Amino acid sequence: MSMTVIRSVDHGSPAKKAGVRPGETLTHVGGHAIVDVLDYKFYTYDARLELTLAQPDGSSRKVLVKKREGEDLGLNFETYLMDKARSCANQCIFCFVDQLPRGMRDTLYFKDDDARLSFLMGNYITLTNLSQRELQRIIDLRISPINVSVHTTNPDLRARMLGHRNGGAGIEHMRRFAEAGIIMNCQIVSCPGINDGPELMRSMEDLAGLYPGVNSVSVVPVGLTRHREGLCSLRPYTRAEAAAVVDMVEEYGKTCMERFGTTLFWCSDEFYLQGGRGLPEDEYFEDYTQLENGVGMLRLLMTEFESAVGSVDCVESVAPFSIATGVAAAPFLRQIVDMAATKCHTMERAVYPIINHFFGETITVAGLITGGDLIAQLRGKPLGKRLLLPVNMLRHGEDVFLDDVTIADVERELGVKVTPVNQDGFELCDAIFGE
Repeated sequence: MSMTVIRSVDHGSPAKKAGVRPGETLTHVGGHAIVDVLDYKFYTYDARLELTLAQPDGSSRKVLVKKREGEDLGLNFETYLMDKARSCANQCIFCFVDQLPRGMRDTLYFKDDDARLSFLMGNYITLTNLSQRELQRIIDLRISPINVSVHTTNPDLRARMLGHRNGGAGIEHMRRFAEAGIIMNCQIVSCPGINDGPELMRSMEDLAGLYPGVNSVSVVPVGLTRHREGLCSLRPYTRAEAAAVVDMVEEYGKTCMERFGTTLFWCSDEFYLQGGRGLPEDEYFEDYTQLENGVGMLRLLMTEFESAVGSVDCVESVAPFSIATGVAAAPFLRQIVDMAATKCHTMERAVYPIINHFFGETITVAGLITGGDLIAQLRGKPLGKRLLLPVNMLRHGEDVFLDDVTIADVERELGVKVTPVNQDGFELCDAIFGE
């Protein structure tokens, strides 16, 4: 059945006022075929529209709709994409999903590689499963920006790293996009001895050649869990190797700043931590374009918190609290709560780094901590009256950890109120001072 069948129409919406009914199928807008959400959003932007609607009996009718420019029609379909999500056809040597243990919820094992989700949700794609029609549609509809997992611009190496014979063709797709004015934010997952060193330099030079089509590039270290049986032999970065990557990326970033007025390439915070290097200052990260890849996340948190706590009046007391986070971020959270303590000298606080036994101790980020590890390592510890957690420990928009433990489970087991806090220094300041 077509995924563009209308399941419901919002009350009071332009489509409702025009007489559009559930059960009809949206086939065309202004004569343009509607295949999925990209067509729908692009062709329904205008203020006056002609919809072609197929009826369950096979007939069709046309409906004129008037609305504000950019206003949503108010139609709801079977799925958000008006289609099935496109799964990944690659066998990447560093794929994190392949490193998950058995027995987790099914949705965690689905690997998407969908250009529509890249544009709409910010997901990263490899470009290996795009047909010529889809490539041209991205150009024709000006689908921009898109997020591309590059890893290397060496075609043969990229094909090997992605485990896909068409892996090398993705670089030509990127050149085509850049020529058409499509903006791309890129990611390189760096693996020691494979795509770093001279290969990383080649990739940076090639991607810089696509500026301004390539708008930003993050370089992140490969994440390795303890569940790698039967997978490609990979190892984590040593301290010296991680520092060398940081040095190379920073040095080439200076060249880009001179040429383009932007650093263009940034290492993730994790690379700085693994290399034992201090984080750059706030201005180095420019617009924080690669924040979702962990580029500048800790620096922004500290900058925001410093600004927020500066406007807080000194107080006699706050409710005792604790913070649980990943091993990597714990030292920075300690600095933050010490900063807060200058406004309340009686403040009782604690920061607990949670060792990741579920995925392995090489995983040090807060977003991959499970409820089980949290409970096991905090049981019996002085937690105060409230436990603050980074919200990225939880499934988006819900109160469930990766292992299906809930916030209610944690509160029951630890006997403390749990408060998830967004990755935002102002919100963290409010949470600490009880606002």
